[in-house]
Amino acid sequence: MRRHDLTASLRLYIAFMALTARAMGTWGKITELSQQFMISRMFVYMLANTLHETSLTVFGDNISKPAIVEELPYHYMLSLRLEGRCSIETISTIMKRFDIPNASTGSISQYLQHVGSLLPNTVTTSNDEVKLVVFLSDEIFAKNIPILVTVDPISSAILRIELADSRKAEDWKNHWECLEKNGYLATYLVTDEGRGLCVAPKEALADIIRQPDTYHAIAHQLGKWVNILEAAAYKAIQKEFDCYNKLDSARSDEVIDKRIDGYEEAVKIADEAIELYESFHFLYVTIINELKLFDGNGNLRDRKEAEENIKAGLSLIEELEHIKITKAVNKVRRTMPGLLNYFDVAKAVVGNLSNLSINQEALQALCLAWQWRKGLIKSKKAKGQKYCGMNERDCLEIAMGYLQEDYDLVKEQVYQQLDQIVQSSALVECINSIIRPYLNGSKNHVTQETLNLIMFYHNHRRYNDGKRKDRTPMEILTGKKQKKDWIELLFDVVKEKDPYFFASTK
Repeated sequence: MRRHDLTASLRLYIAFMALTARAMGTWGKITELSQQFMISRMFVYMLANTLHETSLTVFGDNISKPAIVEELPYHYMLSLRLEGRCSIETISTIMKRFDIPNASTGSISQYLQHVGSLLPNTVTTSNDEVKLVVFLSDEIFAKNIPILVTVDPISSAILRIELADSRKAEDWKNHWECLEKNGYLATYLVTDEGRGLCVAPKEALADIIRQPDTYHAIAHQLGKWVNILEAAAYKAIQKEFDCYNKLDSARSDEVIDKRIDGYEEAVKIADEAIELYESFHFLYVTIINELKLFDGNGNLRDRKEAEENIKAGLSLIEELEHIKITKAVNKVRRTMPGLLNYFDVAKAVVGNLSNLSINQEALQALCLAWQWRKGLIKSKKAKGQKYCGMNERDCLEIAMGYLQEDYDLVKEQVYQQLDQIVQSSALVECINSIIRPYLNGSKNHVTQETLNLIMFYHNHRRYNDGKRKDRTPMEILTGKKQKKDWIELLFDVVKEKDPYFFASTK
């Protein structure tokens, strides 16, 4: 609605003062004008721009600038903020160094927030299409404020991201309902053991298999004790060594006897620490191996047998009589009923693959190769990566011998189907690592508009390496080729939602 109190004379005055401030480099004038006349800073810039264009028409040569020149400051802002992960202050410094317009921190912050407000926080299918995907849902925190995220683990696309007041079951229920309204239905849900994430599926996704995060359920609970017990064992060994070295310096019988007793006690403690570490490490590795889907021949393992083996391993760990580890074992036991749900998903996937015209020996080799590939991705040490990579190549060579010229096509098909089996929410941790630098750069002061920008960038940026190399998450999710760069697509959205944005902010 047009404000009648802002007469033509007042608008001209505001525009003139803004242009003068820009020419003189007077800081804070735009904010002062916006507060004085109770108008937005964007409106002040629009008036100044209109007066500037009119003056060019009357007094200048009236040569219009190409669109790319108008958009240049926003190329810098968006590229530095999203690709460079720079803070607002750093972006301002760089833009000022190269005499790029709109370089003040206030302008940059306002423009980025406005662009983010034009973007959705949930992806939508085209033409009211219904798409079945795996929901990988988790919580990220900016200080104490929860950010609810759902990701498609196959494409890595962020399906929905929202800044929430809480992370209760009702919040997650609304979160998934929004996705369903936008055309995305869950075939399978992967979450950790957060209270809201455990309760909400019973109400919102009652017919969907919920897979607890196997990493948080076992590796996170028990894995840390491998390093703790190993460090304790080495510390005990060092203590034994120190006590032994002190034996020769003793002179009196009393001191000699005392040091011998101390050494024997140290030997006993060291032996107990070593035995505890070795026993726990063996049982932990055994339990982790039970999470594998395929045996050494590429056959799908039996879920019930794997569950029984894990329970037996947990019982043996309890017999070590370590109080804190026993508490961790009890936490693992609470997740056991649904921990191996992914075996049922795998059974359906492998069954579908077996019905195709694929040589069964080749299929088994590809299944085993895929498992080694997953191990390679999870390995953090070079030695483990090398070992898994070598075994994957060996399995692929066997499959190639059976498939010959059909190898590439069949391998891609099998890997694609097996990738639907998800047992961990680790991908959300990757998304967390992507979002975290932006949160740190803004001192954890995050807005929904910022999250919208991050989501759009992530979903439309092109991977430079890894298994998704040269593809964007949205390409993989939709199966449609993305012809433009992410920033061009973003400008298309801005022009559609706010046609006068670039004209009003020059």
